[in-house]
Amino acid sequence: METLAVKPAIKVAALCGSLRKGSFNRGLLRSAIQLSKESVNGMEIEYLDISPLPMLNTDLEVNGTFPPVVEAFRQKILQADSVLFASPEYNFSVTGIVSLSLLSFVYRFIEKRPLKNAIDWASRPPNCWADKAAAIVSAGGSFGGGRAQYHLRQIGVYLDLHFINKPEFYLNAFAPPAKFDGDGNLIDPPSKERLKEVLLSLLAFTLRLKGQC
Repeated sequence: METLAVKPAIKVAALCGSLRKGSFNRGLLRSAIQLSKESVNGMEIEYLDISPLPMLNTDLEVNGTFPPVVEAFRQKILQADSVLFASPEYNFSVTGIVSLSLLSFVYRFIEKRPLKNAIDWASRPPNCWADKAAAIVSAGGSFGGGRAQYHLRQIGVYLDLHFINKPEFYLNAFAPPAKFDGDGNLIDPPSKERLKEVLLSLLAFTLRLKGQC
């Protein structure tokens, strides 16, 4: 009797554009990780904390080497088969909170830049993002972060990241019924099901790019 070879699970690097502890977008990633363990076979998702990365400064590159924290992050991206981004929308772009106050302006630079900063660090030669499958999920106000997704897709074009086109996932975090609990955990069953469909699509697309299906 022949035994069928078990295909190894694809490795997914998960990045969140918000550093806030109770971030809804980080909650989406936590839910995605749980779904990958319970009902999406063949996928392992690892959350990568981008908060320790220094702001991009090529003076920190010495003789072709990167600071240890940057190199560790780059290796995680290189080893991943695909990437899952969770990015809130700020001023029609990636991450943040819409407000005209000075406090919010300062907060934007605390919260907005880490995602683009991480993308830029991993794009330094050799580009770690090239030829990987990717997906975007977002939660926010009325548009649910949808406009930020289009900017992230534009960035991906130059980086040779290949985003799934469907299904799209952008969630109005404030519309009833409640989508998240007080700790930012996703509690809405229909939204969890939509998130699962994104993961299944990312899995299938990743395997296609790797020539495994």
